[in-house]
Formats: sequence, structure tokens, C-alpha cells
Amino acid sequence: MDSLNPDHPPLIEAPTDAPRVWMFVGTALWGLLIFVAMFVGQVGAILLLVALRGLPIDMASIQLVGREPQALALSVIMGLPATLVAVWLAIRIKKASFVDYLALHWPSWTQILFGAIGLILLVVAWETMSRSLGREATPGFMTDLLKSGRDKGAAMLLLFAFSVAAPMSEEVLARGFLYRGWSESFLRVPGAILLSSLVWTVVHLQYDIYFLAEVFTIGVWFGYMRYRSNSLWLTIVLHALNNMTAVVLTMWLGS
Repeated sequence: MDSLNPDHPPLIEAPTDAPRVWMFVGTALWGLLIFVAMFVGQVGAILLLVALRGLPIDMASIQLVGREPQALALSVIMGLPATLVAVWLAIRIKKASFVDYLALHWPSWTQILFGAIGLILLVVAWETMSRSLGREATPGFMTDLLKSGRDKGAAMLLLFAFSVAAPMSEEVLARGFLYRGWSESFLRVPGAILLSSLVWTVVHLQYDIYFLAEVFTIGVWFGYMRYRSNSLWLTIVLHALNNMTAVVLTMWLGS
């Protein structure tokens, strides 16, 4: 009868299955920190190359080295470990499982097929629109970079950077960390899909407004597939397939 005795109130245990998730503000602030970590990792790779070549550490040297295909590829690759460390730290502070927080569960082949078909239809629609408007299907500077990399022997390094490192970094940030926190806030799933897609689009500000619109729609599709499958690996695979196709077509098959 301890429950009726004010000197011995009943014990109330907090539910052990309560999600340990950063909500809207926490996710936004940590997301900014993760983006900064990614940027530092990328710039750090360029600075290291500048130092190894004995060049002065200034903006002119950074721009000179950063335009080289090999250097740019290494920069993209080095952004991945920096991103993973920052995300791991954010999740570790919440004492949550890294795998569960980011939904690193392998999807079914049906989910992969469904996601790939949707992505193909979306890309074909944008390709058709680009041709009808007389626009390039790939930004000109990316075409020049990839073909220059192919001619300078950096094809495989660029392929790995854009088809593996970039998709993993961007998906861990957008459809992994940001989507998870925002989907459990007042935004719910639809708002989380839209806002994380917008953030992912902002990461690609090197493109013009037309290509940014394409990036945003692809991001919305990735977000929907993240929700439908509860698998970040699915969006990483779709993102990788999209980038790999673009890189291969541009380097070796594009006119």
C-alpha cells in the first residue's frame, strides 16, 4: 500500500523506448554545424595540397589548386569523414543508436526498384523539358570539369567522389539527420521532406535557378522514398545511381 503513503510515493519510470531525437531547433543548429564540418573537411583537403606543393596559403593558391579535377575530387571525398564525425557526435550526445537514428537499414529490392523507376521518370521529364527549352541537360561547368578529369587521368577518382562520397555525405545530412529530427517536430513528415530538400538544394548553389529546381524535385522524391522505406540506404543508392549515370554519360558517352 505504498502508493497510498505520502512518505513512499509510487515510483514512476520514464519510458525506455522514448526517442532520443534532436527536435526542430536542435536539428537545425546541429545541421548547420554538420554542414560547416563538411565544408572544413573539403577546404582542408585543398589547403593540404597547397601546403604540399609549397605554395603560399592564400586565396589565389586555393583557387588555383581547387580548379584541378584531382584536387576537387579529393575535396569532395574528404568532406565525407568530416560529416560522419559531426553527425556521430550529435547522435552520441543524445545517447541514441547511430544506425537507428539515421535509419541505416537495407531496403528491399522492391523498394529499390520502385525508387529507381520514379527517379528515372523524373530525370527523363527534366531532360525532355531541357531539350524543349534548348538548355543543356548538364551544367556546362560540370561537363568541362568531368571531361577535363577524364583527359587528365582523374576519371575514376571523380567517379568515386561524385558517385560514392558526395551521395553519402549529402544523404546523411539531408535525409538522415535533418529528416529524422524535423519529421518528429511540428513539421511532421511532409514539412521535413520539403525543408530537408530545400537545404539540400541550397548545398548546390553553384547551379542556376533551373537546375536548382531540378535538384529540389529530386530531393522531394528522395525524401518520400526515405519516408516510405524507412531506409537511408535506399536514398544513398538512388543518389549514387543518379550521380554515377550523369558522370559516366558526361565523361564517356556525352557529345
